[in-house]
Amino acid sequence: LRCNNFTFKTLPQKATKPSNRALRPWIIVYGHRPMYCSNKNIDDCTMNQTRTRIGTPDIMNDGLEDMFYNHGVDLEIWAHEHSYERLWPIYNYQIYNGSLREPYRNPGAPVHVITGSAVSNKRPRHLDGCDEKHDPFKSKQPYWSAFRSVDYGYNRLKVFNSTHLYMEYVSVEHHGVSIGRSRCTNSQYRSTGGSDTRS
Repeated sequence: LRCNNFTFKTLPQKATKPSNRALRPWIIVYGHRPMYCSNKNIDDCTMNQTRTRIGTPDIMNDGLEDMFYNHGVDLEIWAHEHSYERLWPIYNYQIYNGSLREPYRNPGAPVHVITGSAVSNKRPRHLDGCDEKHDPFKSKQPYWSAFRSVDYGYNRLKVFNSTHLYMEYVSVEHHGVSIGRSRCTNSQYRSTGGSDTRS
């Protein structure tokens, strides 16, 4: 645990150093349990004070949301929920869209994507013991949720360069049709640790 705490405290500082950010302009994190979700169940992400966001005294004193926000994380990809949901750029339940017309252009907070629905009901024979089902959504879509789907599917992520990133959700149930597309454009670093700008 001491090693993990050391990594959590030092890795973001190293990643956001101007020299490292010039080499790796996009900071993308992956995790299992999301900070936010609008599913109709009792999972942690349906609560306002999720453990990944604010921490928990018995495992991790500090949550991850402040650290990711303060160190300029661009994209957070989560799993666990058997559905797909893309959020507006968000920090502490406040929306930080780049603009009304282009919310993902120079957003003021990380973009969260929950994508844990790769299992299909038309499974290969060797997966017959898998009983994973869809996780339905609450009927009312929250203000911070941009797009959601219960289709089984997968994501494609393409980083074009230091300023353009593209992600799409492909529905297996609709025979490979892309049903959720987003393009992130950053012309500047969002990190609070420096005043670097992207070229």
